[in-house]
Amino acid sequence: MFDDFYGLQAKPFQLTPDPEFYFESVTHRKALSYLGYGLAQAEGFVVITGEVGSGKSTLVAYLMATIDPSRMTVANVVTSALDGEAIVHVVAQAFGLPVTGHDKASALGAIEAFFHAEARLGRRCLLIIDEAQNLAVGALEELRMLSNFQLGSHPLLQTLLLGQPEFRDTLMHSDQLEQLRQRVIATHHLGPMEREEVQAYIEHRLGRAGWKGNPGFDPVVFAEIYEATGGIPRRINQIVNRLLLLGAVDQRDTIDSAMVHQVLDEMSDDGSLALVTQNPEAGTIPPVALTAEQGSNAVAPAAAPAGIDMMAATALIEKAMADRDARIHELEQAVLELAATAQGRDAADVQQGSGQVLVDDLQARLVEVSDHAARLEARLGEQERLLRHALTMMIEWMESGDGQREAA
Repeated sequence: MFDDFYGLQAKPFQLTPDPEFYFESVTHRKALSYLGYGLAQAEGFVVITGEVGSGKSTLVAYLMATIDPSRMTVANVVTSALDGEAIVHVVAQAFGLPVTGHDKASALGAIEAFFHAEARLGRRCLLIIDEAQNLAVGALEELRMLSNFQLGSHPLLQTLLLGQPEFRDTLMHSDQLEQLRQRVIATHHLGPMEREEVQAYIEHRLGRAGWKGNPGFDPVVFAEIYEATGGIPRRINQIVNRLLLLGAVDQRDTIDSAMVHQVLDEMSDDGSLALVTQNPEAGTIPPVALTAEQGSNAVAPAAAPAGIDMMAATALIEKAMADRDARIHELEQAVLELAATAQGRDAADVQQGSGQVLVDDLQARLVEVSDHAARLEARLGEQERLLRHALTMMIEWMESGDGQREAA
């Protein structure tokens, strides 16, 4: 109704995920970066958690719209309370596989054969599990077992897990999921939008639907919507939908504060306000880091411990970088030493028949330097991983607001 009245070409605040209306808030941009990093690794698990309505499904729908189907085959599963055997059959169905038997072994055989066939065609397989908090621990373990399928040294399946905050708690603290934690290569908790992003979000969605400025919005309206919703996108959609409907009924060309209060009162009367204005922080889990023992490939943001000394943290990172530079210099010196050895040989020795001795000596020296370089490369890789993890922790801590308060 209101879309006709305001001349809109689509429903801008529908509740179902639509990548056409994707809005990149600060938290969504960060989540998209983690998703991109995780998918580039082509293995393991990527975990995105967030409150109901925070935009997890819309984020993934937007990402999937950018994927080339000739290079990646994607299956999407929205779970209910599934156990270990059921999840295997559901995954097979999601990839469109006919399973002749009803036993788990038949389903697993069909899945593995499908993964091998896709790999031979040059396609990767991605499994997206939505509402992962509904899964039993046994089902999560079965998903981990599916990640073991390989063709040579190449993994055949990568899994993206989307869940509410309680799933993060389960994943991080269950003593039965240690092996799964070791396969998690990136994780991010999708928070609410910031106060100043609400106006841009509303205008962005309206613009995607053909909005030309009718209706207009009093500036105070955006602040009031933020207070009512906590910055959760789906809650904003619910309230703005009701505002536009009211505006169309009353033939208003401006949405004002009185209309916001009227809508909130109406939603309070019909019981929907409690669903919209619940505290977005309720039930959230503080970011938890995956330690080195939980997986050397994990990239998990974490809030810094209370009272962390930023100067000490910065000094630690600078020391790590200096250590890295020193190791690179050590490798360069070894190569230069080899070159100097070759140039310092007297050419006359070659003419006197010692050419083979020189060649043998140089080959032995090359082997020694190569071994040394391999050891240094391994140490540099570990140093880079630790450095990246430390930087991630600092960035997450600063952006959470704790770092800003302490700096102040």
